[in-house]
Order: sequence, then structure tokens, then C-alpha cells
Amino acid sequence: MLRIQRSANGRIVFTLSGRIEAEDVKELRQLLALEKSGQRVMLDMRDVTLVNQDAVKFLAGCEADSIKLENCPAYIREWIAQVKGRSKRRRTR
Repeated sequence: MLRIQRSANGRIVFTLSGRIEAEDVKELRQLLALEKSGQRVMLDMRDVTLVNQDAVKFLAGCEADSIKLENCPAYIREWIAQVKGRSKRRRTR
């Protein structure tokens, strides 16, 4: 289960707690789409305990879209780097 809390103070912060799974990615996409273009958005992942592959691809896309991942656990950061590495290799072939 994923808990999402939104706050704003000069930038939009979504604090995420729990597991991020495929069905949660859809909800997060919808929430992010509601934010104004050009708004600084951050995902605080301090309390994220588990992610699946769909979530990692989503998070890599968030970073590509200039959404900051704050307090991202090291294992998730490493997995995101692997996903980005595979994407770069595919584009250069």
C-alpha cells in the first residue's frame, strides 16, 4: 500500500510512504499531471519500503522530466541507474 501526502511551500512535495507498485504508478502519473507546467515538483521517498520494476521505470522518467527524487533509498537509486543505462545503450545501437 502506498500513502501519498502533498504539500506546497514554494515547490510541490509529494511525500511517499510504503510500497510503490504498478497500480500506484497510474495514480502518481495522474497527480503529477494535475500540477502546473513549470512548477518545481519533488518526490520525498524517505519512507518508501519497496518498489517494483514499473515503479522504477516511472521514477527514472520522473527524473528525466526534472522531478527531483529526495531521500531515495540507495537500492532504488541503483536500480534507476541500471534502467537509465539500458535505455542509453538501446538508443546508441
